[in-house]
Amino acid sequence: MLTEAFDYHLPSELIAQEPAEPRDSSRLFVLHRDEERFEHRHFYDLPGYLRPGDVLVVNRSRVIPARFYAHKVPTGGKVELLLLAKRGSRRWESLVKGRKVGVGQRLEIGEEDDTLRGTVEAVTEAGGRLIYFDEPVEPYMEHVGVIPLPPYIHKKPPDVERYQTVYAKAEGSVAAPTAGLHFTPRLIEDIRNLGVEWLSVTLHIGLDTFQPVRSETVEAHQIHTEYCCLPPETAKRINRAKAEGRRIIAVGTTTVRVLESAAQDRDFGVGPWDGPTDLYIYPGYRFRVIDALITNFHLPRSSLLMLVAAFANLKLIKKAYEEAVARRYRFYSFGDSMLIL
Repeated sequence: MLTEAFDYHLPSELIAQEPAEPRDSSRLFVLHRDEERFEHRHFYDLPGYLRPGDVLVVNRSRVIPARFYAHKVPTGGKVELLLLAKRGSRRWESLVKGRKVGVGQRLEIGEEDDTLRGTVEAVTEAGGRLIYFDEPVEPYMEHVGVIPLPPYIHKKPPDVERYQTVYAKAEGSVAAPTAGLHFTPRLIEDIRNLGVEWLSVTLHIGLDTFQPVRSETVEAHQIHTEYCCLPPETAKRINRAKAEGRRIIAVGTTTVRVLESAAQDRDFGVGPWDGPTDLYIYPGYRFRVIDALITNFHLPRSSLLMLVAAFANLKLIKKAYEEAVARRYRFYSFGDSMLIL
Protein backbone atom coordinates (compact mmCIF):
# COMPACT_ATOMS: atom_id res chain seq x y z
CA MET A 1 0.00 0.00 0.00
CA LEU A 2 1.37 3.43 -0.96
CA THR A 3 2.11 5.84 1.89
CA GLU A 4 0.71 8.72 -0.17
CA ALA A 5 -2.76 7.21 0.34
CA PHE A 6 -2.59 8.65 3.87
CA ASP A 7 -2.10 12.25 2.78
CA TYR A 8 -4.82 14.84 3.24
CA HIS A 9 -5.08 18.62 3.04
CA LEU A 10 -5.30 20.52 6.32
CA PRO A 11 -5.44 24.33 6.48
CA SER A 12 -2.77 25.46 8.94
CA GLU A 13 -5.25 27.54 10.94
CA LEU A 14 -7.00 24.31 12.01
CA ILE A 15 -3.93 23.09 13.90
CA ALA A 16 -4.92 23.78 17.52
CA GLN A 17 -2.44 26.00 19.37
CA GLU A 18 -4.14 25.84 22.75
CA PRO A 19 -6.45 23.38 24.51
CA ALA A 20 -10.19 23.84 24.93
CA GLU A 21 -11.35 25.13 28.30
CA PRO A 22 -12.71 23.31 30.14
CA ARG A 23 -11.16 20.11 28.86
CA ASP A 24 -14.42 18.34 28.03
CA SER A 25 -15.78 21.28 26.01
CA SER A 26 -13.79 20.12 22.97
CA ARG A 27 -15.85 18.89 20.04
CA LEU A 28 -16.51 15.18 19.49
CA PHE A 29 -16.79 13.73 15.98
CA VAL A 30 -18.77 10.47 16.27
CA LEU A 31 -18.15 7.97 13.48
CA HIS A 32 -20.50 4.96 13.19
CA ARG A 33 -18.55 2.42 11.12
CA ASP A 34 -21.36 0.03 10.21
CA GLU A 35 -23.72 2.77 9.09
CA GLU A 36 -20.99 5.05 7.66
CA ARG A 37 -22.70 7.85 9.54
CA PHE A 38 -21.33 10.91 11.36
CA GLU A 39 -22.58 12.88 14.35
CA HIS A 40 -21.21 16.12 15.78
CA ARG A 41 -21.21 16.51 19.55
CA HIS A 42 -18.99 17.72 22.41
CA PHE A 43 -16.77 15.55 24.55
CA TYR A 44 -19.03 16.02 27.58
CA ASP A 45 -21.66 14.11 25.55
CA LEU A 46 -19.48 10.97 25.63
CA PRO A 47 -21.50 9.21 28.40
CA GLY A 48 -24.48 9.15 26.04
CA TYR A 49 -22.58 6.71 23.81
CA LEU A 50 -21.53 4.41 26.67
CA ARG A 51 -23.52 1.70 28.41
CA PRO A 52 -23.25 -0.25 31.66
CA GLY A 53 -20.64 -2.98 31.42
CA ASP A 54 -18.44 -1.19 28.90
CA VAL A 55 -14.73 -1.20 29.70
CA LEU A 56 -12.86 2.05 29.08
CA VAL A 57 -9.07 1.59 28.94
CA VAL A 58 -6.69 4.58 29.19
CA ASN A 59 -2.93 5.12 29.00
CA ARG A 60 -1.72 6.45 32.36
CA SER A 61 1.73 7.51 31.10
CA ARG A 62 2.94 10.96 32.16
CA VAL A 63 5.11 13.29 30.07
CA ILE A 64 8.54 13.93 31.58
CA PRO A 65 10.55 17.19 31.30
CA ALA A 66 12.72 15.59 28.62
CA ARG A 67 13.94 18.68 26.73
CA PHE A 68 17.31 20.04 27.84
CA TYR A 69 19.39 22.99 26.67
CA ALA A 70 23.07 22.09 26.73
CA HIS A 71 26.36 23.44 25.47
CA LYS A 72 29.36 21.73 23.95
CA VAL A 73 32.64 21.41 25.82
CA PRO A 74 34.94 23.19 25.31
CA THR A 75 33.52 25.42 22.54
CA GLY A 76 30.28 26.42 24.28
CA GLY A 77 28.17 25.81 21.18
CA LYS A 78 24.45 25.49 21.93
CA VAL A 79 22.77 22.08 21.71
CA GLU A 80 19.14 21.13 22.29
CA LEU A 81 18.43 17.60 23.51
CA LEU A 82 15.18 15.67 23.58
CA LEU A 83 15.63 12.53 25.65
CA LEU A 84 13.50 9.85 24.03
CA ALA A 85 14.15 6.58 25.79
CA LYS A 86 16.29 5.28 28.63
CA ARG A 87 18.81 2.62 27.60
CA GLY A 88 20.21 1.69 31.00
CA SER A 89 20.66 3.63 34.23
CA ARG A 90 22.48 6.63 32.69
CA ARG A 91 22.27 6.10 28.93
CA TRP A 92 19.57 7.85 26.85
CA GLU A 93 18.59 7.77 23.20
CA SER A 94 18.10 11.41 22.22
CA LEU A 95 17.19 13.72 19.39
CA VAL A 96 19.83 16.44 19.02
CA LYS A 97 19.56 19.89 17.51
CA GLY A 98 22.93 21.57 17.05
CA ARG A 99 25.94 21.69 14.74
CA LYS A 100 28.52 18.89 14.59
CA VAL A 101 27.50 16.92 17.66
CA GLY A 102 29.61 13.87 16.91
CA VAL A 103 30.71 10.77 18.79
CA GLY A 104 32.88 11.68 21.74
CA GLN A 105 31.45 15.17 22.13
CA ARG A 106 31.15 16.27 25.76
CA LEU A 107 28.01 18.16 26.77
CA GLU A 108 27.08 20.20 29.85
CA ILE A 109 23.62 21.10 31.14
CA GLY A 110 22.83 23.55 33.94
CA GLU A 111 24.79 26.08 35.99
CA GLU A 112 28.37 25.86 37.17
CA ASP A 113 27.44 24.72 40.68
CA ASP A 114 24.77 22.28 39.46
CA THR A 115 25.93 20.77 36.20
CA LEU A 116 24.92 17.56 34.46
CA ARG A 117 27.56 16.24 32.05
CA GLY A 118 27.38 13.63 29.34
CA THR A 119 29.19 12.15 26.35
CA VAL A 120 27.85 11.25 22.92
CA GLU A 121 28.57 7.54 22.48
CA ALA A 122 26.98 6.76 19.11
CA VAL A 123 24.79 7.96 16.27
CA THR A 124 21.54 5.97 16.10
CA GLU A 125 19.98 4.51 12.96
CA ALA A 126 17.30 7.21 13.11
CA GLY A 127 19.94 9.97 13.19
CA GLY A 128 19.71 10.67 16.92
CA ARG A 129 22.42 10.24 19.53
CA LEU A 130 23.11 7.78 22.31
CA ILE A 131 24.33 9.83 25.28
CA TYR A 132 25.91 8.49 28.45
CA PHE A 133 25.52 10.85 31.41
CA ASP A 134 27.98 11.00 34.31
CA GLU A 135 25.11 10.72 36.80
CA PRO A 136 21.37 9.96 36.69
CA VAL A 137 19.35 12.50 34.71
CA GLU A 138 16.11 12.27 36.70
CA PRO A 139 17.12 14.57 39.61
CA TYR A 140 17.80 17.35 37.09
CA MET A 141 14.54 17.07 35.18
CA GLU A 142 12.28 19.12 37.44
CA HIS A 143 14.53 22.19 37.67
CA VAL A 144 16.45 22.05 34.36
CA GLY A 145 14.28 20.00 31.99
CA VAL A 146 11.34 21.34 29.99
CA ILE A 147 8.11 19.55 29.01
CA PRO A 148 8.46 18.98 25.24
CA LEU A 149 5.57 20.20 23.11
CA PRO A 150 5.04 18.97 19.54
CA PRO A 151 6.77 21.15 16.91
CA TYR A 152 3.45 22.27 15.41
CA ILE A 153 2.42 23.95 18.70
CA HIS A 154 3.95 27.42 18.75
CA LYS A 155 2.21 28.78 21.83
CA LYS A 156 3.19 27.45 25.25
CA PRO A 157 0.13 26.87 27.46
CA PRO A 158 0.02 28.95 30.68
CA ASP A 159 -0.15 25.71 32.66
CA VAL A 160 1.98 22.81 31.38
CA GLU A 161 -0.36 20.43 33.21
CA ARG A 162 -2.76 20.98 30.32
CA TYR A 163 -0.39 18.79 28.32
CA GLN A 164 -0.95 15.98 30.83
CA THR A 165 -4.05 13.85 31.32
CA VAL A 166 -5.74 14.27 34.69
CA TYR A 167 -5.01 10.60 35.45
CA ALA A 168 -1.33 10.56 34.36
CA LYS A 169 0.78 8.68 36.93
CA ALA A 170 3.58 6.65 35.30
CA GLU A 171 6.42 8.97 34.23
CA GLY A 172 8.19 8.13 30.98
CA SER A 173 6.62 9.69 27.87
CA VAL A 174 8.07 12.48 25.73
CA ALA A 175 4.65 13.27 24.25
CA ALA A 176 1.18 13.14 25.78
CA PRO A 177 -1.37 10.42 25.02
CA THR A 178 -3.57 13.20 23.71
CA ALA A 179 -6.86 11.30 23.32
CA GLY A 180 -7.12 11.45 27.12
CA LEU A 181 -6.61 15.21 27.45
CA HIS A 182 -10.38 15.76 27.14
CA PHE A 183 -11.32 13.96 30.37
CA THR A 184 -12.09 15.86 33.58
CA PRO A 185 -12.40 14.32 37.05
CA ARG A 186 -16.15 15.06 36.98
CA LEU A 187 -16.60 13.38 33.59
CA ILE A 188 -14.69 10.32 34.79
CA GLU A 189 -16.94 10.13 37.84
CA ASP A 190 -20.05 10.39 35.63
CA ILE A 191 -18.75 7.59 33.41
CA ARG A 192 -18.06 5.31 36.37
CA ASN A 193 -21.49 6.04 37.82
CA LEU A 194 -22.95 4.67 34.57
CA GLY A 195 -21.50 1.28 35.43
CA VAL A 196 -18.56 1.61 33.02
CA GLU A 197 -15.38 -0.12 34.15
CA TRP A 198 -12.33 2.19 34.10
CA LEU A 199 -8.95 0.47 33.56
CA SER A 200 -5.46 1.77 32.86
CA VAL A 201 -2.38 0.51 31.05
CA THR A 202 0.95 2.18 30.29
CA LEU A 203 2.79 2.97 27.08
CA HIS A 204 5.65 5.46 27.21
CA ILE A 205 5.50 7.42 23.97
CA GLY A 206 8.84 7.81 22.25
CA LEU A 207 10.51 8.31 18.89
CA ASP A 208 7.75 7.27 16.50
CA THR A 209 5.52 10.15 17.55
CA PHE A 210 8.02 12.45 15.84
CA GLN A 211 8.67 10.33 12.77
CA PRO A 212 6.39 10.41 9.70
CA VAL A 213 6.36 7.33 7.50
CA ARG A 214 8.95 8.23 4.87
CA SER A 215 9.02 4.98 2.93
CA GLU A 216 7.18 4.80 -0.38
CA THR A 217 5.06 1.92 0.86
CA VAL A 218 3.41 1.47 4.24
CA GLU A 219 4.80 -2.05 4.64
CA ALA A 220 8.43 -0.91 4.28
CA HIS A 221 8.24 1.33 7.36
CA GLN A 222 9.80 0.02 10.58
CA ILE A 223 8.22 1.22 13.80
CA HIS A 224 10.42 1.80 16.84
CA THR A 225 9.92 -0.02 20.13
CA GLU A 226 8.19 1.62 23.07
CA TYR A 227 7.80 0.30 26.61
CA CYS A 228 4.32 -0.80 27.65
CA CYS A 229 2.72 -2.52 30.61
CA LEU A 230 -0.58 -4.36 31.06
CA PRO A 231 -0.81 -5.66 34.65
CA PRO A 232 -2.11 -9.21 35.34
CA GLU A 233 -5.25 -8.00 37.17
CA THR A 234 -6.10 -5.64 34.29
CA ALA A 235 -5.66 -8.49 31.80
CA LYS A 236 -7.98 -10.67 33.89
CA ARG A 237 -10.70 -7.99 33.96
CA ILE A 238 -10.44 -7.39 30.21
CA ASN A 239 -10.72 -11.11 29.51
CA ARG A 240 -13.76 -11.39 31.76
CA ALA A 241 -15.44 -8.53 29.88
CA LYS A 242 -14.62 -10.12 26.51
CA ALA A 243 -16.04 -13.46 27.64
CA GLU A 244 -19.25 -11.72 28.73
CA GLY A 245 -19.59 -9.88 25.42
CA ARG A 246 -18.97 -6.41 26.87
CA ARG A 247 -17.32 -3.70 24.79
CA ILE A 248 -13.65 -2.78 25.19
CA ILE A 249 -13.18 0.91 24.35
CA ALA A 250 -9.61 2.14 23.95
CA VAL A 251 -8.74 5.75 24.73
CA GLY A 252 -5.99 6.56 22.24
CA THR A 253 -3.86 4.73 19.72
CA THR A 254 -1.21 4.03 22.37
CA THR A 255 -3.77 2.11 24.43
CA VAL A 256 -4.71 0.15 21.30
CA ARG A 257 -1.09 -0.86 20.81
CA VAL A 258 -0.80 -2.11 24.40
CA LEU A 259 -3.99 -4.17 24.20
CA GLU A 260 -3.31 -5.60 20.78
CA SER A 261 0.33 -6.37 21.66
CA ALA A 262 -0.88 -8.34 24.67
CA ALA A 263 -3.25 -10.32 22.45
CA GLN A 264 -0.66 -11.53 19.95
CA ASP A 265 -0.24 -15.32 19.71
CA ARG A 266 -3.29 -15.92 21.91
CA ASP A 267 -6.49 -17.71 20.97
CA PHE A 268 -8.56 -15.43 23.21
CA GLY A 269 -8.15 -12.20 25.14
CA VAL A 270 -4.96 -10.65 26.44
CA GLY A 271 -2.10 -11.73 28.66
CA PRO A 272 -0.04 -9.66 31.11
CA TRP A 273 2.64 -7.60 29.36
CA ASP A 274 5.66 -5.74 30.72
CA GLY A 275 8.24 -4.85 28.11
CA PRO A 276 8.80 -3.35 24.67
CA THR A 277 6.41 -3.46 21.74
CA ASP A 278 7.00 -2.72 18.08
CA LEU A 279 3.49 -3.63 16.94
CA TYR A 280 2.74 -1.75 13.71
CA ILE A 281 -0.94 -1.55 12.82
CA TYR A 282 -2.07 -0.54 9.33
CA PRO A 283 -4.97 -1.50 7.03
CA GLY A 284 -5.33 -5.25 6.78
CA TYR A 285 -4.65 -5.80 10.49
CA ARG A 286 -7.19 -7.96 12.34
CA PHE A 287 -8.12 -6.41 15.69
CA ARG A 288 -8.37 -8.93 18.51
CA VAL A 289 -9.39 -6.81 21.50
CA ILE A 290 -10.95 -3.41 20.94
CA ASP A 291 -14.55 -2.70 19.93
CA ALA A 292 -14.45 1.12 19.87
CA LEU A 293 -11.84 3.86 19.90
CA ILE A 294 -11.54 7.41 21.22
CA THR A 295 -8.82 9.30 19.40
CA ASN A 296 -7.73 12.74 18.17
CA PHE A 297 -7.17 13.78 14.55
CA HIS A 298 -3.72 12.68 13.35
CA LEU A 299 -0.94 13.95 11.11
CA PRO A 300 -0.83 12.92 7.44
CA ARG A 301 1.39 9.91 6.66
CA SER A 302 1.66 9.00 10.34
CA SER A 303 1.51 5.50 11.76
CA LEU A 304 -1.25 6.77 14.06
CA LEU A 305 -3.45 7.67 11.10
CA MET A 306 -2.72 4.25 9.61
CA LEU A 307 -3.87 2.55 12.81
CA VAL A 308 -7.14 4.51 12.81
CA ALA A 309 -7.66 3.71 9.11
CA ALA A 310 -7.12 0.02 9.90
CA PHE A 311 -9.88 0.16 12.49
CA ALA A 312 -12.41 2.23 10.57
CA ASN A 313 -11.57 1.74 6.85
CA LEU A 314 -9.28 4.19 5.02
CA LYS A 315 -11.96 5.43 2.64
CA LEU A 316 -14.32 6.20 5.52
CA ILE A 317 -11.59 7.89 7.58
CA LYS A 318 -10.63 10.15 4.66
CA LYS A 319 -14.28 11.08 4.22
CA ALA A 320 -14.53 11.81 7.96
CA TYR A 321 -11.41 14.00 7.87
CA GLU A 322 -12.79 15.94 4.92
CA GLU A 323 -15.99 16.49 6.91
CA ALA A 324 -13.99 17.58 9.97
CA VAL A 325 -12.03 20.11 7.91
CA ALA A 326 -15.24 21.46 6.34
CA ARG A 327 -16.80 21.87 9.81
CA ARG A 328 -13.65 23.54 11.18
CA TYR A 329 -12.71 20.94 13.77
CA ARG A 330 -9.41 21.59 15.55
CA PHE A 331 -6.62 19.10 14.77
CA TYR A 332 -3.69 17.36 16.49
CA SER A 333 -2.61 17.33 20.15
CA PHE A 334 -4.71 20.20 21.53
CA GLY A 335 -7.46 19.61 19.00
CA ASP A 336 -10.86 17.95 19.05
CA SER A 337 -11.72 14.30 19.49
CA MET A 338 -13.24 11.43 17.50
CA LEU A 339 -15.26 8.48 18.78
CA ILE A 340 -15.25 5.50 16.41
CA LEU A 341 -18.01 3.00 17.12
